Amino acid sequence: MVRIPDAKVALSTASVYPESTATAFEIAARLGYDGLEIMVWNDPVSQDIDALRRLSDYHRIPILAVHAPCLLITQRVWSTDPWVKLQRARSAAERLGASTVVVHPPFRWQRQYARDFVRGIWRMADETDVRFAVENMYPWRYRDREMLAYAPEWDVTKDDYRHYTIDLSHTATARTDALQMIDRMGDRLGHVHLADGTGSGKDEHLVPGRGTQPCAEILERLALNGFDGHVVLEVNTRRAMSSAEREADLAEALAFTRLYLASAVKVPRS
Repeated sequence: MVRIPDAKVALSTASVYPESTATAFEIAARLGYDGLEIMVWNDPVSQDIDALRRLSDYHRIPILAVHAPCLLITQRVWSTDPWVKLQRARSAAERLGASTVVVHPPFRWQRQYARDFVRGIWRMADETDVRFAVENMYPWRYRDREMLAYAPEWDVTKDDYRHYTIDLSHTATARTDALQMIDRMGDRLGHVHLADGTGSGKDEHLVPGRGTQPCAEILERLALNGFDGHVVLEVNTRRAMSSAEREADLAEALAFTRLYLASAVKVPRS
């Protein structure tokens, strides 16, 4: 008997960069993804709730998650106030029918935001049915030097959150054990960014199976545990030489995920 969990497999709109958010809807529909995670960034469409709803309706692709604009390149998207960004992300998720907002821990130089971050996330989570799933990050490295860029911690399991996102490219970059991190997250693991990495100093976001992370084992474990969150392919296709090559990578990523997310269950003999 094979048991397939209720988890939906989604495509991050970041996975089609440098193509557009609108293109992500087309590719997700064509390849058979269950939905999309919207990376809110400099593409105006990613910031426009009405445009996103029209694309979702036209392509019949639901929006399952919203990634708040908390990257270095999105410091001015939806305000320079990080709490306003999260409020707008929550409002977007509610209006689009998405169940999850993905958020990174603050940068260390965002001192006031970092001081109140854990309490503030709990306050916001208490005000909505939308999950605020805080994502693991990694230390920044340059040659032999390491800089702790995130606060309170890049390893978010050291703090108390209602829901977590695990990103397997980030576990590779941090050179931390992804399986142990999932164990620490326990039943608070609500969201998965599936990608691969080799443990280099770069945040690689490789297609699953092309690096050293236990992507297959983690998917099998999620299946056995009946995981009902979202598994989002967040991979880097910037080096694709053509749109067809990019789409082939995203098709491979989806096939890998569906294969290992189906768990074989032994049935005891009567």
